[in-house]
Formats: sequence, structure tokens, C-alpha cells
Amino acid sequence: MGSLPRAGNPRAAWSLIFGVLAVLSVPAALVLQYYSATVTLVQSTASAGVAILLGPYAILLARRARERSAQTLGRAGGLRTAWWGRFLGLTGLCIGITTAFAVGFYGLLTLFAKS
Repeated sequence: MGSLPRAGNPRAAWSLIFGVLAVLSVPAALVLQYYSATVTLVQSTASAGVAILLGPYAILLARRARERSAQTLGRAGGLRTAWWGRFLGLTGLCIGITTAFAVGFYGLLTLFAKS
């Protein structure tokens, strides 16, 4: 009797992809600003919003991948990939929040410097 085919867990792979995108969004925007003559540093920090959106989505996909693995008693696999997706999603979220705070404080400093 043959074994059953292994059930896939694509949410684990997608969580990893979205986690990597969340982590790389702010540094990619800063590199774009460095090499662009038209994009300013303050404009490049809009990528914080991208990181803040993609990070939680990666975390959500990782949670669903772990649930899928639990439902299939581990046959779906992807636990390690889901762990990395969750880790990178949290890291991207932290990078986005930190960037947003930095821009907020910069705005406050420029506001009070004018008065």
C-alpha cells in the first residue's frame, strides 16, 4: 500500500515572502532615496507604512500555516518556514513602527523649531 501524497502548506512560504518584503521595504526605500535625485529622505520614509502592513500579514499567514500543519498532524510541513515568516514579519513590523516614530519626532522637532 502506497503512502499518501504530502499535503502542501503554501501559507508558510507566503509568510516568509511577505516577511522578507516587510523587512526590506524601508532599507530599499532608503537606497532608492540615496541614488535618486528626486526622492527625499522624508519621502522615502513612507515605506514605513508598507512595512507596517506587510509585517502583520506575514504573521497572520504564519499562524495559519501552523494551524494547517496541526490539522494535518504535521504532514503539511512548513513549520520552520512559518517560524521564519513570523520572525521576519515581527522584525518588519518593528522596523516600520520605529521608522514611523522617527518621522513623527522629526515632524515635531521641525514644528517647534519654527516657533
